Amino acid sequence: MQNLNVFAPRLLEKAEAFSPGHRACIGCGEVLAVRLAAKAMGKNLIMVNATGCMEIIASQIPNTNWNVPWIHTLFENTAAVASGVGSGLKVLMRKGRIPQEEINVAAIGGDGATLDIGLQALSGAMERGHKFLYICFDNEAYMNTGVQRSSATPFGASTTTSPAGKNSFGQFSWKKDMPAIAVAHNIPYVATACPSYPFDMIRKIKKAQTFDGPSYIQVFSVCPTGWRTAGDISIRLGRLAVETAVFPLYEVENGKYKLSMDFPKLKPLTDYTKPQGRFRHLSPEVLAQIQEKVLQKYDELKAKTALDEVKP
Repeated sequence: MQNLNVFAPRLLEKAEAFSPGHRACIGCGEVLAVRLAAKAMGKNLIMVNATGCMEIIASQIPNTNWNVPWIHTLFENTAAVASGVGSGLKVLMRKGRIPQEEINVAAIGGDGATLDIGLQALSGAMERGHKFLYICFDNEAYMNTGVQRSSATPFGASTTTSPAGKNSFGQFSWKKDMPAIAVAHNIPYVATACPSYPFDMIRKIKKAQTFDGPSYIQVFSVCPTGWRTAGDISIRLGRLAVETAVFPLYEVENGKYKLSMDFPKLKPLTDYTKPQGRFRHLSPEVLAQIQEKVLQKYDELKAKTALDEVKP
């Protein structure tokens, strides 16, 4: 396993781009991830925020938790607004209206705003090659509007629109592989991250900002409310997601895959699913099916990494 201690706290700024006082649920993994991401990106930042939990809990008039320029957008146009901001800054600098300096542009959204409703605008922005960082905070459902399923909801999970019952075992489809979709756009940088491994996440965000083009990072964000878990185990659940390969950590730089960490032996899937109410209804047979799929996907990822390692 990679030694994450090399990414020392000196990488963090003392100033908070996202300040305390928000209205997030107790134990929210996403708000921790947002805080870390904002600190990693620094002060010279314009943030574009899709509708969702982070917009609701941090921007209720007359208060805000954001200490950087912040724009609220709809679900469907977050990446389009971010690309417009970047283009506008270029024009203003060229005309001498503002100084020539590096201003980072970032867009954030949940899995619904990213994998579903906002995918068209995100695909267009990546295809056009705009320089911006898009971060998907992935809590695997539409949590802000009542825990409805999204295309990021894992197979078998119970939500309000994929409920477990006599005629259903929960979510009927497998989770959409959005990082692979981003890689297929031939953008410079794609990565997965989790706030349970903070220095790995910080390093990836800082690295993403160095590329002259679009970058995409998918951040695993534990949601105690939607997942029906205790609020004090969010960090542990994030680690278990990585240690079971449910959410492996890796990065893809200019098409080349690299695992951020690997383990001599993966933990069993049930270590991860057992504390979560959304999986409590699943039979041993269905859990075994999910375990097989997780291992298959992880082997495929490792094969991509191995192939890249032998390329000249």
